[in-house]
Amino acid sequence: MGILSRASYVVRSKVNALLNRAEDPSESLDYSYEQMRDELQDVKQGIADLTTQKKRLEIQKRRLEENVEKHNEQAREAVQQDRDDLARKALEKKKSKMNQIEDLETQIAELQDTQDRLVDKKDELQGRIEEFRTKKETMKARYEAAEASTRVSEAMSGVGDEMGDVARSIERAEERTEEMEARSQAMDELQDTGAFDDALSDEDEIDRELSSGRTDREVDAELETLRAELGKGSADDGDGDADAADTATESDDLVDEEVEAELEELQQEEDADASK
Repeated sequence: MGILSRASYVVRSKVNALLNRAEDPSESLDYSYEQMRDELQDVKQGIADLTTQKKRLEIQKRRLEENVEKHNEQAREAVQQDRDDLARKALEKKKSKMNQIEDLETQIAELQDTQDRLVDKKDELQGRIEEFRTKKETMKARYEAAEASTRVSEAMSGVGDEMGDVARSIERAEERTEEMEARSQAMDELQDTGAFDDALSDEDEIDRELSSGRTDREVDAELETLRAELGKGSADDGDGDADAADTATESDDLVDEEVEAELEELQQEEDADASK
């Protein structure tokens, strides 16, 4: 096999493979069905044309038969008039017409046979078409059911073209999401460790540490100020607070004694008034 022949074979094989994948059995069946219907229509048209031709021959035959009868009457009348010469001419025309009639009858018989065969072929073809139509609809229904079942199975298993695209899209989205999450976490970690200096500040890591120390001292100083304003000392003044508490307790005891003495005086006055 030459190079060109092999190349042509490969091309035809590729084209046939593409056509097989693109071919829809339903469309092929419908196309075949329409072809058969066209053939049936051609047969019917042929029968109609043949019948028309036969009718023309039959009309021509009837006219010849009328002429035969006419020539027969002419021959009788010519004999009655002792005109044998005219009688002979009439009989010759009669014979010619009868020969034509025989030829027409032969042609009509042949046309009739052809018509009968075409009618039989038409009936047979029509029966085949009806049978094919039934099979066609059955095959189309089976193919559509198989196609729908295949689509459902591919969708459920994820092996179809569309589902494959969806699965790849989800996979890519997950990869991008995981990559972005990892990048965000890495940036947060680097930011917390101070690996990245503030783009709007000239401070470095040492400046930030010193600033944080100053802030802590300022907060402690302000806390001491608040304690002093509220009369609370620092932890070193704990003993002074205890002495103040004892002094307050003694003061409370003196107040209680004074109240008891005053109550006793009031009671004595009431008793003196009662004895009067």
